[in-house]
Amino acid sequence: MAEVEEQPNLNQDSGPLNEAVGEEEQETKAAPEAYTWPAIRFDVLPQRAYHFCNQFRAGRNPNNFLKGLKWSPDGSCFLTSCEDNTLRVFTLPDYGSDAGFNTSLSDADEDSFLANVIVTEGESVYDFCWYPYMSASDPVSCVFATTTRDHPIHIWDSTTGQLRCTYRAYDAVDEITAAYSIAFNPSGTKIFAGYNKSVRVFDVHRPGRDFKQFSTLQKDKEGQTGIISAIAFCPSHTGLLATGSYSQTTAIFREDNMELLYVLHGQQGGITQVMFSKDGNYLYTGGRKDPYILCWDVRKAADVVYKLYRSSEDTNQRMLFDIEPFGQFLGTGGQDGLVHIYDLQSGQWISGFQASSDTVNAFSFHPFLPMAASSSGQRRFEVPDDMDEEVRLGMDENCASVWSFSFDPVTEDTTMVNSAL
Repeated sequence: MAEVEEQPNLNQDSGPLNEAVGEEEQETKAAPEAYTWPAIRFDVLPQRAYHFCNQFRAGRNPNNFLKGLKWSPDGSCFLTSCEDNTLRVFTLPDYGSDAGFNTSLSDADEDSFLANVIVTEGESVYDFCWYPYMSASDPVSCVFATTTRDHPIHIWDSTTGQLRCTYRAYDAVDEITAAYSIAFNPSGTKIFAGYNKSVRVFDVHRPGRDFKQFSTLQKDKEGQTGIISAIAFCPSHTGLLATGSYSQTTAIFREDNMELLYVLHGQQGGITQVMFSKDGNYLYTGGRKDPYILCWDVRKAADVVYKLYRSSEDTNQRMLFDIEPFGQFLGTGGQDGLVHIYDLQSGQWISGFQASSDTVNAFSFHPFLPMAASSSGQRRFEVPDDMDEEVRLGMDENCASVWSFSFDPVTEDTTMVNSAL
C-alpha cells in the first residue's frame, strides 16, 4: 500500500507535534477560561451566513451526499465528509464585520466560497476527528485523523492536504484491519480506535504498527460486545471515556487502563454517537433508527434521565448532534430537515428551524462564536436508463450551511447548566 511505503518520510512531523503540545498545552487549556462566550438566543431564528452545495455534487450522480461535519477546535474552519470518500476543509473568511453574514439562497446558484483543502481517501470514510489542540496559528497542530474501510488510520495536514503519518492495526493473519471509530484523548497524546469487541490505543508520537489492544469483554464474558462505533472522552479530565457499540450498548471505561466500570442498556438501535456534558456528569447517546437521544447520569448510571426526540426512525444514517459552548443546550438534526434545540436542564424542546429539505445528518456549534454549521444529504437511487430524466437537487438538498445566531451579552454570573442539576 502506498501509504505504508511512505511511512518513514512522514514520521518527521510527529516530534514537532509533540513538542508544540508540550510547550503550549497549559496556555491552550487556559485560553477558554479567559474568553466569555456570547449567550445564544434560540428564540430568534438564525440567519444563513454561508451555504455550500455545488462542490458536493459529482456530475449527475445523486448518490453522492454529505455524511458529516465538524468544526475545528479553534473555530477557524470546519471539515466535511462525503459519500464519494472526499473530505473538505472550509476556512471561514475574515468575519470582523457583518458583511459576510447576508448570504441567502435567493442569490446566484453559487457556493459562498470554495474549500481550501480537499482530501480523497481510497475507500468509504468510517470516522474522522480533529487534533484537540489544533490552532491555525501553529501549522504543526493543524491536522485531523480519518479511518476508512480496509485502510489504516491516517493523519492529514489540514492546510496542505498532505498525509502526515499512519497508524496501522493488523488482524490474526497479519492483514490491515480498519478502525470503525477514532478519537484523540484530551491531552492529544493518544488515538483510541474502536474495532470489533476491542479498542486499540496508538501513541501519537510513534506512527506505525505499535499499539496496545484492550478487549471490551471481560474474562467472564461480561462487558460490551459488537463493533465499537463511537468514542468520547470526559471533558472535565476525570479519566473516563465512553464507547458506543452497534450492539446497542454504551460502556464507561477508565482511560489509563481501560478498566470497565459499567455498561448502559436502553438504546433501540446501534450506537452512532456518544457525548459527555461540559461538566462530565451526564452522557448523551444516539442510535441508528432510534428516534431518541438518551441522557444518562454517569454518577448513577441506573436509569435514563430523559429522552430527546429527533426524526430518525427510517434511516440508517449517522446523525451527529452537539452541545453549545455554555453546555446549556443541545442541537440535533433529523430526517425532516429540522434542527431541534433542547434545554439540557429540563430536557424540554426550546426551538427549531428548517435547515434543509434533506436529512440533516450533522449539526455542530462553533467553539466560541454564536454560530453553527449543518450538513444534509441522503442516499438517492438513480433513475433507470430507460427513463430520460435527470435528477436535479435543490439548493437546500445535499448541502452544508453556516448559521449565525442572535445573542445576548454574557454576564459574570453565567454558569453551566449541569452544575445545577
